[in-house]
Amino acid sequence: MIYAHAKSAARQARPAWPPLSDGDGAARAPRLWALLLAALLGAVLQAPTVRAERVKDLSALSGVRSNQLLGYGLVVGLTGTGDKSSQAPFTAQSLRSMLARYGVSIPPEVKIDPKNVAAVSVQAELPAFAKPGQRIDVTVSSLGNAKSLRGGSLLMTTLRGADGQVYAVAQGELVVGGLGVEGKDGSKITINVPSVGRIPNGASVERTVDSPFNDGDHLVLNLHQPDFTTAKRLEDAINNELGAGTAAAVDAASVKVRAPKAAHSRVSFVSFLENLQVEPGEGAAKIIVNSRTGTVVIGSHVRVTPAAITHG
Repeated sequence: MIYAHAKSAARQARPAWPPLSDGDGAARAPRLWALLLAALLGAVLQAPTVRAERVKDLSALSGVRSNQLLGYGLVVGLTGTGDKSSQAPFTAQSLRSMLARYGVSIPPEVKIDPKNVAAVSVQAELPAFAKPGQRIDVTVSSLGNAKSLRGGSLLMTTLRGADGQVYAVAQGELVVGGLGVEGKDGSKITINVPSVGRIPNGASVERTVDSPFNDGDHLVLNLHQPDFTTAKRLEDAINNELGAGTAAAVDAASVKVRAPKAAHSRVSFVSFLENLQVEPGEGAAKIIVNSRTGTVVIGSHVRVTPAAITHG
């Protein structure tokens, strides 16, 4: 009885799992395996649920997309954090050209080293169906060796598309989330990226992009995630509502739909299509393991068959 009591007390005193130190990578492995096994067991016991989604969440109309715009400009008003002309001569050259357009002539022998100016690239995304006068956001990035764009203002910059045409004009004060500080002893502290900023609603649309929305007798729906099952279910859902032959799946990514020719009717037609409910195809079974963070992601269709696992 004394021996049994001592054995029971020892069992109670022994920890259920050995303590692990943060730096012990070898000791972390058993915990990861235990986490993986527990997650697999949960995936097996939990039955997958399938929910219908709207067509507008599963696909997009072919040809109806945004377009990228790009421009080159100057940011002024910096507090000594701009480009150095010795390392970024194009900044001084651009400043000379801009001043010349306004009748200000600088002799060639005069060296320009304005530390409050920075050469930048300006990017914007022109949404589909954007009309002249509407505003879009722009992103401004330093091209030279400017330390920070904080406090600067972008001078009027034309934004061009891939065809070389001007589609928007940008200008305004920058909003910079990053911060860079340099001490006299050479020490530096940088938070985020101070050489990139944004101008909310900083560009005005000047030209529209032609859209094929009203062209032809058909519309094409492109799935965000190509899948034969989803394409077939989308075809069936449209044909069940609008009649056989209205839609036809072209491949795993596209469904061709016969549409009315009148513009006002086509808008109503697309609105109806976007709100149809379709059950997407089931994704492939997948397990993702991040051994560094101990994170395990398991798809809903993972199945575990009898297996043996060894470690160590």
